[in-house]
Parts: sequence; C-alpha cells; structure tokens
Amino acid sequence: MAPRTLGLILTYNGERLLARCLASLSFCDEILVVDSLSTDATCDIAGAAGATLLTRRWEGPGPQFRFALEHIRTMQPQVDWVVSLDQDEYLTGELATNIRAAVNASATEDDELAGYWMPRSSYYFDRFMRHSGWYPDRLLRLFRPARMEVHVSGAHYSFRPLGETGRLTGDIIHYPYRNFREHLDKINSYAQQGADALKARGRPGGVLAGTAHGLARFAKLYLLKLGLLDGRAGYINAVHGAFYAFLKHVRACEGEDWGPRP
Repeated sequence: MAPRTLGLILTYNGERLLARCLASLSFCDEILVVDSLSTDATCDIAGAAGATLLTRRWEGPGPQFRFALEHIRTMQPQVDWVVSLDQDEYLTGELATNIRAAVNASATEDDELAGYWMPRSSYYFDRFMRHSGWYPDRLLRLFRPARMEVHVSGAHYSFRPLGETGRLTGDIIHYPYRNFREHLDKINSYAQQGADALKARGRPGGVLAGTAHGLARFAKLYLLKLGLLDGRAGYINAVHGAFYAFLKHVRACEGEDWGPRP
C-alpha cells in the first residue's frame, strides 16, 4: 500500500495566501486545517479546497500542534507522513515533486528516516533574503507523525525529529509580513513574550542590557550574517532585530503600570 500523506496548516485570518498554500499541497491524500476562530474568509477557502477543518481557540503553537497531531494519530486509514506549512507559505513545484518522491521511496526502500529538512526562502521589503540568517533556514516540515516532537520557545515553534533525517531540495516560499506595520506589530508581540520568558527565568533585563543586546543583535544580523549583502532590506531587518532585542530586555524590568496608583 502506498504511504498516506497529510498536509497540515494552522490558521488564523490567513486568507491572504491560504489558497496558494493549499494548492501546493494538492498532492497530499488529505489536508487538515486547524483554525483559531478566524473572522475572515479563511474557513471558506479551506472548505472550497476540500480540506478537513477543525476549530480550536488559540492557546499557543504547542497546544495547537499537539491537538492536531493527536487527531492525526487516530485517523483511519493511518497517516504515514505529514507535510506542515504555515498559512503564509507554499511549496515550489520542485520541492513538491521531491516530497512526493521521498514519500513514495519510503514504501519500497528500507527507509527508517523520521523526517526531511527543506530550505525556506522568505520575502522581506523588496526581495527574497539570501543572507541575514534568513536563508537557507532549513526546517523539518516532512515527518512521520509518531517520530516527531514539537518544541516551543516563546512565540516560535519547531519540529524535532526522533531519529535520523534527510534533506530535500526546492524551497518553501514564505511571505511573513504584508508591510512594516505588520512586522512591528509582531515585534511588539514577540518582545512581550520574550520579556515574560526573561521574568520567568528570574532575569531582570534593563536599559543597559537592552542596549548591549540590541547592538549585538544588529552586528550579528548585518555583519556576521552578511545582511549588508541584502541591500536596504538587510539593513532594515537588522535595525528591527536590534529594536526587538532592546524592547524585550527593557520590558522585562518595567512595572505593571506607569501611571499613579489609586
């Protein structure tokens, strides 16, 4: 029997690129969308594409993925492989072909691999970034559901394999932000989560720590990671990265309320 493949997408107000994301997963035997109570056309787009739709209030990437994987592991017929994409990503034709080949080969070869890493190419400001720590940005996005665990750090998640892995060529295409406003909104959210994590570990933060970490972050992104070769986009990204680091450490030391106490 041919291995059964499922495409998995977590969504929230993802109408911008969801149709293209779903279309790139059309080779999968089934597509599962777990939506966090979207208020735009996300659910309609998922339904029109024939995806199975589950809804669940967002409690963070860890609980959301664990909910999805628990559902996948009880499905019949059994799911052998999962291809996971974010709602603002889609597969190139080359990568989709290579995923299909890897899945088909697993049925005929002595293949014990837990999953496959693949590069992600992200667009920022006016170009696809090729430096700045953004590329090749290899991610484990094809995996056997029983041989993977979800790791969460603040607002970010990753899949960790439980066994040997391989690599595939071809890119995941990623459009993370519509504009600078959206990027800054995410920086604001991520900085707060990062500050909360610092507080939970008993680290006080502060202006001096924020300044030092901000400067170090800029140097890492723009110089060590060769962001200067990404032109204006690389410089802007490095400045935003520095601001995120500064904001996170400053927020870790602020009080509950700046105003007068009653």
